[in-house]
This record gives sequence, structure tokens and C-alpha cells, in this order.
Amino acid sequence: MNGVLVLDKPPGWTSHDVVARVRGILKESSVGHLGTLDPLATGVLPLVLGAATRLVQFTDFDKEYEAVCLLGRTTDSEDVTGKTLEEKDVSRLDPEAVRRSFLDLMNLKEQIPPMVSAVKKDGVKLYELARAGRNVERKPRPVTIASVELLSVEIPRVRFRVACSGGTYVRTLCRTAGEVLGCGGCMESLVRTRVGPYPLDVAFALDAPPDSWIIRPASDFLVSIPEVRLDEGSLERVCHGNPVPSDGAVTGWVRIMNAEGKLVAMAEGRDGELHPRKVFGPTGI
Repeated sequence: MNGVLVLDKPPGWTSHDVVARVRGILKESSVGHLGTLDPLATGVLPLVLGAATRLVQFTDFDKEYEAVCLLGRTTDSEDVTGKTLEEKDVSRLDPEAVRRSFLDLMNLKEQIPPMVSAVKKDGVKLYELARAGRNVERKPRPVTIASVELLSVEIPRVRFRVACSGGTYVRTLCRTAGEVLGCGGCMESLVRTRVGPYPLDVAFALDAPPDSWIIRPASDFLVSIPEVRLDEGSLERVCHGNPVPSDGAVTGWVRIMNAEGKLVAMAEGRDGELHPRKVFGPTGI
């Protein structure tokens, strides 16, 4: 069982909870997810199954979210589940200033990860340190905010849609907008509406009958990587891990496909050759 299963994560579940549940349902030990969603959040959670777990390095996808920011409240987790650190009156906030503060998020180039994130500090995940009552220094990380759309401004709540690079923390966007406004802010709700090529409308409910789930081919999320077809002899050499000649113009990662359109190997083009790095066999995945 190799491929991608796109689920709509229910509220209250961790991404690990979903992975464990799917392992049990499908009787497949090799299951991983493509990007953590907090228990508070819902939405698109793609899972890789079987041999497709070997392709995770190629899944640094951009993402889209719809979120609600609650202005006037600052918490230690940057969302409403955390301990309240400060509350301020927002009744006199100028709606136009609120709009500007959120639209200005597109100018962000870096973020400091929240203490409740899975980013590691000295080999330990930040959320594990937070549970132990520790707050450690974190280095800013680069982010790209492609777009911000205001869906509604009903102070103290701001509903917005954001398209961003992987590794962007929407809860931190809420905190940042609140800081700019001088009142603080935290995330009240979050729905991930897209991960790379997978929008929410292709995701299956976790409690849907498993025989209704569609497992997509592993190459489904590799469409941005060039595809190469080889003759039978070259394909056999690749399947044994041996390099084969290329036309010299091929550089970087390529997908080597068989006649049935299945992924046989991921190879690196250099010095006029294709060097197989991840081989899945002649039948492909």
C-alpha cells in the first residue's frame, strides 16, 4: 500500500493520533504525515503510506489557511487554549487599522517559532520544553507570506485567509498583528484549506468508511519535478541502482517512470548521467 491519503483532520486530534488510527485501520506500519496540525486545528492532513514515506523530503509545500484571530488577549501558547498572560480593551480599535495590520503581514520575512511548536532546540522539541515549564531562546526562521485576505472584521474577532510557505505559524501571525495594534492577539480557530496540490475538497473524513478513501499515487505530489522515461535496458539498470547516460541537459532531481506511469526511482542528473538515489523497483509505486 503505497501512496498518499488526504484526510480532513477532526478537532481535538493530534496529527500523531491520526497517523496511529490510520495505521490500525489500514494495517500499514509505514505511515507519516506531511505537516503537523495542532489539536485545535482542522483541515487538510496528507498522509504518506508505505514506500511513499521515502519521498517526504520532496514535500516542502506551500499552504493555505483560514483563521480567526481574537484581539485583546495574549496567551503563552499564542492560541485560546493557552494560559492568558494579558487582556486589553479593544472596543475603540479602528477597523481600518486592524485591516492594515493584517494586510501588512505580507511584509514578514521571518518568524520566531512559538514554544508550542515541534521545532527542536538542542535535539528537544519546543513543545516538550514548554510542557516542562521552560521558555528558551529561539532563532527567527524565514517565512514567505504570499497573500492575506480579510474575510471579516468584527472586533474583537478577525477572520482571514493566508497563503504561506511551509513552516509558517498562523498563531504567530495573530500574535504579531495584535502586537502591532498594541492590544495583543491570539488564534481562536484554524482550518488548513490546502497543502501543496491538495485542497480541502479532496480530503476524506477520518470517520468515513475506509473503503471510500482514495489512495493517490506517490508521484501525485511530485508533478513539479521533471519526468524521464527510459528504454527497457536503461530502466533495468536504474532498478539495480546503476547510473545511466542522459542527454547532458538534465540536472537536479528527476522522476524515472515506467511504461505504466508508475514511479520507479528518484534520480539526480549530473555529469551527463542519471544517478538513482531512491529506487522502488520496476513495477513502481
